[in-house]
Amino acid sequence: MSEHRRPRVLSPLREHLRDTFWFAPTAGLVCAFVLWAAAATADAAIVDLLRERRAYDDIGDLTAIAEDAKTIVTTVSQAMLTFIGVVFSISLVAVQMAAGQLTPRVVRIFVRSRISKLTLTVFLSTFLFSLLVMTSYESEAEPERVTAVPLVQSVVTLMLVGLSLLLFIAYVTTTLRMMQVGPVVDRITREALRVLARQPAGGTEGVALPPETGRVAHRGRAGVLRDVHVARLVRAARRRGAVLRLIPRIGDYVVPGTPVLAVHGGRPPDAGILRSAVSVGVDRIFHQDVAFGLRQLVDIALRAMSAAVNDPTTAVQCLDRIVQFLAVVAARPLGAVVHRDRRGAVRLVQALPDWEDMVDLGFAELRACAAGSPQVTRRMLAGLDDLLLLVPEGRREPLLRHRALVEEAVARTVAQPADRAFALEPDRQGIG
Repeated sequence: MSEHRRPRVLSPLREHLRDTFWFAPTAGLVCAFVLWAAAATADAAIVDLLRERRAYDDIGDLTAIAEDAKTIVTTVSQAMLTFIGVVFSISLVAVQMAAGQLTPRVVRIFVRSRISKLTLTVFLSTFLFSLLVMTSYESEAEPERVTAVPLVQSVVTLMLVGLSLLLFIAYVTTTLRMMQVGPVVDRITREALRVLARQPAGGTEGVALPPETGRVAHRGRAGVLRDVHVARLVRAARRRGAVLRLIPRIGDYVVPGTPVLAVHGGRPPDAGILRSAVSVGVDRIFHQDVAFGLRQLVDIALRAMSAAVNDPTTAVQCLDRIVQFLAVVAARPLGAVVHRDRRGAVRLVQALPDWEDMVDLGFAELRACAAGSPQVTRRMLAGLDDLLLLVPEGRREPLLRHRALVEEAVARTVAQPADRAFALEPDRQGIG
């Protein structure tokens, strides 16, 4: 029986915000307004200090400097919004091309990209800040009557422009990488491994559940079960003296009326707890879905092997990452996981894919499409052989089954014995 870390309470909210594109720019606009207010206060304090000292010549010099900077601020405010529109229009076209070549699910990479959100945030903040600075310029020319000189504001505007230019370079570089197969599949694999590392190890041996006393049905909208608020469900089960069992797996499509939680012992939790602890949406997300990364890699490989694309090298690159992912979980306990309260009592049981599920997801569809492509069959056989060296004895059967099925598919598809022998020779690069 393995020990499990207590889940972080804010983790679901943070992940859901990462899957949106509005939160960071909105927060940036608020910060831009606060920064402008602070800079305006600093400018007013400088002028007040100089007026107390009757340093009107210094006020005149500051006014002259600010007037020179006004031209730059005006140009920035006029050009920034147009610049934002052009840059992101081109970027969206690039993302659309990547989605068409790979899979529509790669759009999530753009949405979750920190550099994309940071770039848009800084661009919009620079535009708003420059507009606010324009309101601080005064028409009064006599130093004795000047109440504020937007010098600090002008300097901050120039700093924001410089930051925008640097972020533009980084953003273009990142967008171009998103159009390449290697960086995309590598990004998917790294995120899938991070999700796997956050999940507690599976295995419910030695955990005896009380008799089932009821079930809680889903009452919200139909959709994909994206994640559950584990800490909230654990607290609800502890208050009711029950053990909750999540019936669907993360990534399953649920409709109203279908049971979501089985209650073992104790009383069922309130329906409001379920609504706030179970997140249902349109698409799957990475947060708690350990198989979603593998699903995306398979989708990219399947599209690459389609007759319309016919790009087996991309399929081989996906197989490299599929084997990498399965090698990480080769000796890891899989299956259902248990979540405990502070006293160590089991309060929530959650079903996760087991080893056979992972292997079938990684190879079943690709195996059916790969028989006519020796590059893919050779890489698949090499990957299966590598995994057979890593897995314990009890996990060899699914790998041996898929290896035999690959050989059978090639035997049915390839007529010439020499071609069959070539297609069935393991090669980690496929064909060179």
